[in-house]
Amino acid sequence: MTDPTFVSDCMHKVLSGGSITFEEAERLLATSEVIELAECANTITRTLNGNTVDVEALINAKSGTCPEDCSFCAQSSFYDTGISKYPLLPTEVLIENAKKAKEAGATSFCLVCAYRDPPEKDFHQICEAITEIRSKVDIAVNVSLGFMTLARARILRELGVKRYNHNLEAAESFFAKICKTHEFADRINTAKIVKQAGLELCSGGIIGMGESNRERLELGFSLASLHPDEVPINILIGREGTPMGGFEPIDPIEAIKTIAVWRFIMPKTILKIAGGREVHLKDKERLALKAGANGIITGGYLTTGGNAPNQDIAMIKEIGLKA
Repeated sequence: MTDPTFVSDCMHKVLSGGSITFEEAERLLATSEVIELAECANTITRTLNGNTVDVEALINAKSGTCPEDCSFCAQSSFYDTGISKYPLLPTEVLIENAKKAKEAGATSFCLVCAYRDPPEKDFHQICEAITEIRSKVDIAVNVSLGFMTLARARILRELGVKRYNHNLEAAESFFAKICKTHEFADRINTAKIVKQAGLELCSGGIIGMGESNRERLELGFSLASLHPDEVPINILIGREGTPMGGFEPIDPIEAIKTIAVWRFIMPKTILKIAGGREVHLKDKERLALKAGANGIITGGYLTTGGNAPNQDIAMIKEIGLKA
């Protein structure tokens, strides 16, 4: 059992510019002092990042037929999950959705496409859409397009893209259990290319896929080593038709503790509660935003729905934070 003094000592270590060790993180994650852990994570968040919650909306700009076999993903061509599949959406549709996101209160809008890497024609169309959105909508534009070359990343940077998303998904030691068509190193490579090109890096993962606590922390430390600007924390929703369709949901308190400990590991990063939060956290979403998280994705995800933006923004204000 970890006593409250240890949790507080770790908090002061982080606030004074230090870093916790893997062993200290293990003790924090194993603690039964959940409230103390949450309060200390919240103190780190507010001291180093202020009271603002980053609110992002996204659009599934190209759905399904992905050639990768990620076991959690409804968009993989390896599985029959009954989702709606469609090619890259027209630019006008993307612009209209960006406008709706802005009107709803989102500060950023992410174009997400189910590619390994975009074909040249689609990449050109995406670049045109980015240019149009930035000229017509006062909102930060982010993208998630799969694996990336340095040349393409630099083009995106020149077009004014703020942030590129490429999740690590799981710990390196666990990765082969969820994906066979590419390796963990491929994801690390794209993350490094994004940083090299001068784009902000958004890279996170999914918890609740059967990983151990140690593997969950391994993912956190791997992410921290990349110095990401944003880390989305997704909680697995076992989708029927995927190998993880029958997985038992994670205990919401374990999810909260993971978010809190990742705040100790990444004190200045935007930790964004993302896919699965409405399903698994339910009434504990407010606790997550007072236990280390300082960002949300609103309005739905790639193949699942989510809270309406006005509902999320009201929740943020209710707990004394700013959207």
